[in-house]
Amino acid sequence: MIDPDRPRPESALGPPEADIRPLRRAAVLGDRAAAVGFDWPDVSGVLSKIDEERAEVQEAVDAGISARIEAEIGDLFFSVVNLCRHLSVDPEQALRRTNAEFERRFRAMEADVWRAGQRLEALTMDELEARWQAAKAAGGAPD
Repeated sequence: MIDPDRPRPESALGPPEADIRPLRRAAVLGDRAAAVGFDWPDVSGVLSKIDEERAEVQEAVDAGISARIEAEIGDLFFSVVNLCRHLSVDPEQALRRTNAEFERRFRAMEADVWRAGQRLEALTMDELEARWQAAKAAGGAPD
C-alpha cells in the first residue's frame, strides 16, 4: 500500500509549459511519454492510430458537434506529431516546408489564371484542380 503522506513524484511529462508552441509541445510530450515506455513499438502502430483518429474525426463531422470535431482533430494532430517522432521528422519543419510549397503553388496558379484573363472565383473546382496540378507539375517538388 502506498503511504498517502508520501510526496507524489513529478510527472514524466514534466511541468505544464504554457509558453511553448502547441506543435512543439506535442512533440515534447510524445518524447517524454516514450522515454518511460508509453509508445508504439513501431511506425505501423502509429499509422493505425492515425487511421483510428481520422475515422473519429469523420464521426464527429457526421455528428456536427463543433467541440467534438475540434477535440478529434487535436487527437489526429497529436498522432501525426508522434508519426514524425517515429520517422525522425521535425513536425514544425515539415509543416513549414508544406506551407511554403502550398504558397508557391497557389501563387503560380493565381498567376496562370491571371495570364488567361480569368479570376479564381469564376472557375469551377475541376478547373481549379487542373490549374493546381499544373502548378504542382511545374514545381517538380516531391509530394
